[in-house]
Amino acid sequence: MSAQTRKSMDQLIEDLRKKKAQLREGGGPDRIAKQHEAGKLTARERIDGLLDTGSFEEVGLFAQHRQTFFGMAGKEVPADGVVTGAGSIDGRPVHLASQDFTVLGGSAGEVHSLKVAEVMERALKNGTPFIFINDSGGARVQEGIDSLSGYGRVFFTNVELSGAVPQVSLICGPCAGGASYSPALTDFIIQTRQAQMFITGPGVIKQVTGEQIDAESLGGAQAHMANSGVIHFIAENDGEALHICRRLLSFLPSNNLEAPPRLPFENNVDPNPRLNQVVPVEPKQSYDMHEVIQGIVDHGDFLEVQSGWAMNMIVGFGRILGRTIGIIANQPLVMSGAIDINASVKASRLIRFCNAFNIPLVTFVDVPGFLPGVQQEYGGIIRHGAKLLFAYSAATVPKIQVVLRKSYGGSHLAMCSKDLGADRVFAWPTAEVAVMGAEGAVEVVFNKEIQQAQDKAARRAELIEEYRSTFSTPYVAAGRRLVDDIIEPADTRRHLAQALEYLQAKRDHRPPKKHGLIPL
Repeated sequence: MSAQTRKSMDQLIEDLRKKKAQLREGGGPDRIAKQHEAGKLTARERIDGLLDTGSFEEVGLFAQHRQTFFGMAGKEVPADGVVTGAGSIDGRPVHLASQDFTVLGGSAGEVHSLKVAEVMERALKNGTPFIFINDSGGARVQEGIDSLSGYGRVFFTNVELSGAVPQVSLICGPCAGGASYSPALTDFIIQTRQAQMFITGPGVIKQVTGEQIDAESLGGAQAHMANSGVIHFIAENDGEALHICRRLLSFLPSNNLEAPPRLPFENNVDPNPRLNQVVPVEPKQSYDMHEVIQGIVDHGDFLEVQSGWAMNMIVGFGRILGRTIGIIANQPLVMSGAIDINASVKASRLIRFCNAFNIPLVTFVDVPGFLPGVQQEYGGIIRHGAKLLFAYSAATVPKIQVVLRKSYGGSHLAMCSKDLGADRVFAWPTAEVAVMGAEGAVEVVFNKEIQQAQDKAARRAELIEEYRSTFSTPYVAAGRRLVDDIIEPADTRRHLAQALEYLQAKRDHRPPKKHGLIPL
């Protein structure tokens, strides 16, 4: 090879390096500086913060739009406004897309969306989680219907991935209009406090309805956590959002054909005496269910999902002897742990996710019933409560129920009773499994007798105690084989660890069908 040829090759390589460096700068130093001034990382900085160092392999750096209208002819759009590729998190492969707000506001055009859809398809083919970091002004209006078509391709692919590989969305900037439906189709949404997400912005709402509302109140993280229930985690900033994403994925398998990763663990199932004191014997006294959960899972490490929405129901992930479990629990501190519409939906969603990805379910029960009220009835508590019954009944993963105290009526069934397929049911000595509370039952059954008594209060108290000792103790339920064992609270971790070990090879065959019809 001649010196002239070698020089030519050297020049080509130098040109390639310069071109890549230029494209990787996105919108350029000024726009990157504005991104930082807004308290946000760039698309590539987010990828660097999320993935293992040096693991990112980019795909589509040179991708370009093909539009010629509205000043787009010949306009170079670096990576077409979205960085896509593969990498690893804690050594496990993932695929991801990160929108670049410094390039045309991260707007989604045809090629932009096709890049996202194609990397999603790679995630499906390779059985890896997909992560989508959203920071976009919305559809690229210069591309018209082509932009709309691109969104449709992304939505369709979201559904293809659903239940096959975990999908996580990070909302780190604007996410408006049709763009918000892709995160809604994923399994988990992490939103930063700087970000907003909505279908129609404050301006459109004011124009159509006359209602005045600011962007934060409409689509901010707190609004979506407390009011809409759309998101699952709030992050103070981009860095925390990336940390939450990494932590979440540590609990999950890469796809539906794998078991969740089992972390190294100490074989410690020693009794926890504190648990013997957490639950008051008096059924009307409240306590924090978090104390129970943290006293049982490895190192007290519990990743709560949707902690600020439907707080009468606690859901999330923990581990027992390194093995991931999905946790569903009533929260006596909020509405006495009664199940309402939002709690039903919240629990049902996590149950179905865990079932899709081979994660055993542990349910902690202290529930007085479904929440009564006209608004609940009009809002469809029958339909939404049925979701919970459906989700538990359809789940084929190991299901373990622990009854701590109250477990009354239909809500007893809805919290994964033996009749809904629980593989193990444990009860604490404080458990009351009954059609209803003793106080209410006595008023129904013995009302005439109480009214005829000379000392009504004394007779009522006597009958309540008689009913409770006859029907509400865990020994009655155990006698009917609705409870497998009555255990000391301090030993709960040991019993759960043993049950999970024995149930790990569970096989549950269901009638052949395309899919069941959950009451949506």
